[in-house]
Amino acid sequence: MKILKIQTLRGPNYWSIRRSKLIVLRLDLEGLAELPSNLIPGFYEGLVQVLPSLVEHYCSPGCRGGFLQRVVEGTMQGHIIEHVALELQQLAGMTVGFGRTRETATPGVYQVVFEYQYEQAGRYAARAAVRLCQSIVDQGSYPAEDLTQDLEDLRELAQEASLGPSTEALVKEAQNRGIPWAPMSTRSMIRLGYGVYQRRLQATQTDLTGILGLELACDKEGTKTLLREAGVPVPQGTVIHYLDELERAIEEVGGYPIVLKPLDGNHGRGITINIDSYPQAEAAYDLASSESKSRSVIVERFYRGRDFRVLVVQGRVVAVAERVPAHVVGDGVSTIAALVESTNRDPRRGQGHNNVLTRIEIDQNTHTILGRLGYTMDTVMPAGEVCYLRATANLSTGGIAVDRTDEIHPENVWLAQRVVKIIGLDIAGLDIVTPDIGVPLREAGGVVVEVNAAPGFRMHLAPNEGIPRNVAEPVINMLFPPGTPCRIPILAVTGTNGKTTTTRLLAHIFNQTLRTVGYTTTDGIYIGNHLVEGGDNTGPQSAQVILNDPTVEVAVLECARGGILRSGLGFEACDVGVVLNVAADHLGLGDIETLEDMARLKSVVAEAVTPNGYAVLNADDPLVAAMAQSTRAQVAYFAMEPNNPLVSLHTQRGGLAAVYEHGYLSILKGDWVLRIELAANVPLTLGGRAEFMIANALAASLAAFAQGLSIEEIRAGLLSFEASAEQTPGRMNLFDLGHYHALVDYAHNPASYTALGGFVKNWPGRKVGVVGGPGDRRDEDFITLGKLAAQMFDEILIKEDDDTRGRDRGDAARLIGIGVQAQGATFTVILDEVTAIKTALGNAPAGSLVVILPESVNRTLALIEEHRPSALPI
Repeated sequence: MKILKIQTLRGPNYWSIRRSKLIVLRLDLEGLAELPSNLIPGFYEGLVQVLPSLVEHYCSPGCRGGFLQRVVEGTMQGHIIEHVALELQQLAGMTVGFGRTRETATPGVYQVVFEYQYEQAGRYAARAAVRLCQSIVDQGSYPAEDLTQDLEDLRELAQEASLGPSTEALVKEAQNRGIPWAPMSTRSMIRLGYGVYQRRLQATQTDLTGILGLELACDKEGTKTLLREAGVPVPQGTVIHYLDELERAIEEVGGYPIVLKPLDGNHGRGITINIDSYPQAEAAYDLASSESKSRSVIVERFYRGRDFRVLVVQGRVVAVAERVPAHVVGDGVSTIAALVESTNRDPRRGQGHNNVLTRIEIDQNTHTILGRLGYTMDTVMPAGEVCYLRATANLSTGGIAVDRTDEIHPENVWLAQRVVKIIGLDIAGLDIVTPDIGVPLREAGGVVVEVNAAPGFRMHLAPNEGIPRNVAEPVINMLFPPGTPCRIPILAVTGTNGKTTTTRLLAHIFNQTLRTVGYTTTDGIYIGNHLVEGGDNTGPQSAQVILNDPTVEVAVLECARGGILRSGLGFEACDVGVVLNVAADHLGLGDIETLEDMARLKSVVAEAVTPNGYAVLNADDPLVAAMAQSTRAQVAYFAMEPNNPLVSLHTQRGGLAAVYEHGYLSILKGDWVLRIELAANVPLTLGGRAEFMIANALAASLAAFAQGLSIEEIRAGLLSFEASAEQTPGRMNLFDLGHYHALVDYAHNPASYTALGGFVKNWPGRKVGVVGGPGDRRDEDFITLGKLAAQMFDEILIKEDDDTRGRDRGDAARLIGIGVQAQGATFTVILDEVTAIKTALGNAPAGSLVVILPESVNRTLALIEEHRPSALPI
């Protein structure tokens, strides 16, 4: 078995619209596509021995043990690898379940598709599944130590990729609200929402968290001073910078017992409490100073009581938890060391902040605390005795949490909310020490010890005792109050031909409404009228550039075959999905072998439209029209023929459509006809002579109307958009060069050649063609291009792209020539594109039309400018 390629899908895709996170494993099974019947019993036995939990996989039989039944009956080896990859992730704690395995056109090569939760873990599972199955085939088993290592590695990869409990809760709550999210590439930030409506998180800090409040909360002594001046009970304390200041500071706070902690620390690091002697204070000073960035140490009076965390969001108390330091309870038999080991076996405990609980680690602080009690790790405590192993109650050092939300006194609620307002934070966690949170602090002798920015949510989401509190909900409500938008309109455009022109036209129409439009095309990413990045940008990464941008109000995204196939769409759902046509192009690439395969791929855009949105479909193309059956969205059709039966039936039922009727671009809404403009007046259609441009204009107009634009707004956009090198470079750009004309178009497949021919055939003079095609097309496609060129042009120059895409130089030109000769025509081969263009332009007869179908549009436009007479306007 040989892995040929591993791809990652991150959005709606060819395999699944709903399951956006998929691994695609291209696998050469090297003669083991299906196991010979004599090997099946041994393989089955080895597989069940290694992964007995596969009995829980139902598979197509739909019952427990269904997958293993398929193995016994004989199934594709790729299918087995699919299930093993899923099960390895499941055993490592990741919830996955979707998978597919398909043969490809290459014998013995399979596409194995399965779900992942974390990308790197999914890729690892793909490789591990192949190793495991190969080992069982070769040796009848897979070493137990190898499986153990695989699962440890998978858990580690999952741990590294997980968001942490606080962020995870916020993201989950956003998802429940239908708010899209994505991790940002720096500082562990999360983007919620799209475009101009987006908000940002970093753990529990938000883009509403003020820098002044954040800085103040990090200055523990400054916070305490401000609160003391406001009449809030806080610990008596001072800040020192050197050890020789310690003794005076202890006297200043009223003597022992005291607390020492770093001025700018966090997570309880460097804190020592209940210090009652100077030697202890010296040791505590060294610890606190080492954890302080400024080497400054806070000396405070120690207040006895219980440790409470009060969480305030948007000025309101939303949860209260009591934090209990890491501890063990004696049983009269076990040593303290054994009790710690037993406690750490709790499956909820682990390393870091990503688990419900953190493992208890033994360090010098622990030995110091035990020493004060006269204990060691070998001490056996009486049954029921509680021994605290940490001075602080932080969950990150093994503490536990008990929910006390329903017990806090109303006066303490008022005080906590006032404190957070004084500091100036949107989200804050107050550390309060008091004997009883149900009694006002002043009566109980309690104090506000700290105010924490970016407080952890773990203790509230999953307390060890009491009611879990959904503290993520008020945060999301703060960022996105009910009724406010989180998404910008997304209009996606796909098809074989016309995508870029339609995308640009649609973006132009929306630009006329004075909204900031971000759009992606084969020639670049644009925001407003500004180019962000040049080149072919029709994949999901380019879409994310637009959706991530906080200035964009409308997104118009060209979605090409390659991007959908390689990575899926760059968004979860769109408001309008336009499918222009499906024609023979790129067949034989990426296991897309037939027009039906291509239609299935393009239908991803229609299927990704929200139920309230519109799938805009070409009623004249049966493969596109059929997509109405697979979309959840409302359907709107466009057609060049006003009496198209499908359109007639659709509008009779009150549906929405756009047609070309009596020379007009018109919207049909039920029984009503809303005429937009005469096609001849729309510059893009070249006086109404370019029928395929009329079809593109219909699609764009219908999409804009479906998204709520008025007929007047659409008309204004159509009348101000031209097939020029500025607005649609390489798309029907017609140039007057004095005694002849030149036309530049990116036609590169049979369908686009045919559409172009509809315009060229009406040209009154001689027609010269500079033709070619991308080298990765099929041989028969090149021959067809040659035949079509012969029907279109009086004189043909065949050139080749600089990038032959793996073909031998001259091979594509040879095949096009075969097609030209089959029509009884002649041709000249000039392989270099620049030379071919210069030859055609330099020898153009008077009144002729030179049609150039280039690889490089920009280079071609520059050559045309060189041939433009100086007296002619640009």
